[in-house]
Amino acid sequence: MKLLVFFTSFLFYITSTYAQIIAVTQGGDEVVLYDDGTWSYVGEPESSEIPTNSKKFKKDKDSSFQIKSANVDFGFWINPKEWTFKKGLTNDDAEFELTLKNEDLYGMIITEKIEIPLEALGNIAVENARAVAPDVRIVEQEFRNVNGLDVLFLQMDGTTQGIKFSYYSYYYSNESGTVQFVTYTAQNLLDSYREKCEKLLNGMVEM
Repeated sequence: MKLLVFFTSFLFYITSTYAQIIAVTQGGDEVVLYDDGTWSYVGEPESSEIPTNSKKFKKDKDSSFQIKSANVDFGFWINPKEWTFKKGLTNDDAEFELTLKNEDLYGMIITEKIEIPLEALGNIAVENARAVAPDVRIVEQEFRNVNGLDVLFLQMDGTTQGIKFSYYSYYYSNESGTVQFVTYTAQNLLDSYREKCEKLLNGMVEM
C-alpha cells in the first residue's frame, strides 16, 4: 500500500548531521531526544473525535487548469500561473508532483484504487509518518466539505534529522479509490503558505 511513502522520498533531498535518539524513561515511556536538548513523547495518542467544519470549501476562481488522474475518477484544479506539475518521478508512488514557482512549498497527489474508510486512512497516515519521524503529531484535523466531497483534513508536524516539517493535506476515499492530496514545507514557512495550500487543495473534484 502506498500510504505516505512520500515522507521517505522527500527526505532523500535532505542531508543533515543532526540525529534523533529514542530513549525509555523510568516510567516506561518512549521519548525522542534531540541534539538541542529538547524531547517529546513517541506515539502520543491523538483525539478520536474529529470535528466537522461547517464551511463549504470550493475551487478557487484562479484555478483554471485541471490535472486528471489516470488511476481514479478525480481531477485537481490548479492555478498554472503559480504552480508547476509533472508526473511522479522522484517518488514512484506519487501520480503527480507539484511545486509553487520559485518558492519552498511542494505538493503531491497519490492515488490508488483501493477504498479505505477515512478515519482509518488518517490513522494509517499518522502511523506511517512516525516510521520516519517518531515525534509526528496531528496539529489540526477536521472533516471538510470540498466541492461536494466529505474529505479529511490533517495538518501534521514532525522532525527528522533535526529538520522541522509540516504536512497540510486532504484525504478522500470512495468506491473509485483513494486520494491523498498533500502539501508540505518547513514548519517556519507554513503560516506564510497556508492560503496557497488551501487554494491548491480546494481544487480537488470528483469526475
